[in-house]
Amino acid sequence: MQQTPAPAGAVGRDTVDVLVPWPDLDRRHGAWPTGVGVHVWDGLTPDADLPHEMLRRVGLWVLPYAVPGAERLLPRLPALRAVQSLSAGVEKLLPLLPAGVALHNGRGLHDASTAEHALGLILAAQRDLPRWVADQRAGRWEPHFTRSLADSRVAVIGYGSIGAALERRLLACEAEVVRVARRARPQENVHAVGELPALLPEVDIAVLVLPETPATTGLFGAEELAALPDGALVVNVGRGRTLDTEALLREADAGRLRAALDVTDPEPLPAAHPLRTAPGVLLTPHVAGGSASFRPRAERLVVEQVRRFAAGVPLSNAYPG
Repeated sequence: MQQTPAPAGAVGRDTVDVLVPWPDLDRRHGAWPTGVGVHVWDGLTPDADLPHEMLRRVGLWVLPYAVPGAERLLPRLPALRAVQSLSAGVEKLLPLLPAGVALHNGRGLHDASTAEHALGLILAAQRDLPRWVADQRAGRWEPHFTRSLADSRVAVIGYGSIGAALERRLLACEAEVVRVARRARPQENVHAVGELPALLPEVDIAVLVLPETPATTGLFGAEELAALPDGALVVNVGRGRTLDTEALLREADAGRLRAALDVTDPEPLPAAHPLRTAPGVLLTPHVAGGSASFRPRAERLVVEQVRRFAAGVPLSNAYPG
C-alpha cells in the first residue's frame, strides 16, 4: 500500500541522526553541521551488527545504491522521517515505506551517465561495432558502409531529465529528436504516448527511458514494435518490463528490427535466454547509470540533503515532485 509522506519541511525537527552509505564525506565535502550524528552503513555488511540505540535515533536514511535487499533495515528505524534514494526510479520502494516517511529520489544523478550510455548503444548499433569487434578477433578485414545516427529520426520515449540530456547529445550528432512523454506538453513540443501509433512509422530509432509503473509495464509491445519501419533500432535504458520481450524477440528473429538493451525482462538475464543470441541485439547488464560521474554527484546530493535535514528545511528531490 502506498503511504502518504509527511511534509518534507518537517523532517528534521525531531532528530538529526542520519545514516549514509559512504564514510568520510565530511572530509571531501566540508564538515557536517554541529550536533549532527552521522552513521555509515553500506548495505553489504550485516545489519545485525548495527547498534540498536543508533538505529532508533535515525531520522534520515540515505539508501545504499544498487544493493538488493538493503530496504530490510526499514522496520528497524522507528524515528525515520525521510528516505533518500540514489536511484531515479523509486516505484518499488514506495509500498515498503512506513506511514509518514517522506521519499526523495536521485533525480539528476544519472542524467549524464545514462544519456551517455544510450548514445553509446545507439552508435554501436548504427555503426556495426559488435561486428567489427568480432572481425578483429577473427582476423577479418571486410569493410562495408553502415547506418548512421546523423540524419536519423529518434523518438525519446519518456522525455524527462534523462531524455533531455540524451537529446542534447543526439542533436550534437545531427539527429532529429521526437519527444514523447506520458502527457503531451505542446508548449515544449512534447507528444503524448497515445500518439505513438502515428509517430513510430516515421522513426528510425526508438529510445525507451521509462520508469516502471502500472501504466508503463508492457507499454512498448507488439503493436508499437509492428508500427516501426523495417530496420529500426529499439533502445531501452529505462526499465526492462516496459518493453515486451517476446514481441521484440519475434521481430529480431525475423530480421525486421534491431535492439540495444541495457535493461531486460527478466533481469538478470539468464545465460541461455534467447535475447543473448538473437540477431541484431546488443546487450549490456543494466550499467547505464553506473559511470564515474555518478559517485561525485551522489556525494554532493547526500551532503546537501544532510545539511538541509539538520536545518529543518525542505529536502530537494521530493517524490512525487
